[in-house]
Amino acid sequence: MANWTFLTHHGHVLVAIAQDPELTIDQISAKVGITARATAGILNDLVDAGYLVKEKVGRNNRYTVHGELAMRHPLNDHTKVADLLSLFG
Repeated sequence: MANWTFLTHHGHVLVAIAQDPELTIDQISAKVGITARATAGILNDLVDAGYLVKEKVGRNNRYTVHGELAMRHPLNDHTKVADLLSLFG
């Protein structure tokens, strides 16, 4: 049986940021189980799409989730990102 999960890597990165906005790229990549380079690309995607705002704090970045935005797929575009994130505490 293939190893799979219900969320994409984008979803996992978003959940990790929502749980701790001060995680570094290396910490996020370790939690999600992907490379730091892949994590950086996903963070850029989420920032470019408006789901995250990146703020420089010292040497690190802090991310703020815009949970009021709708999910991207037509099957769930009536649902806000915050609704999904609320499932994960």
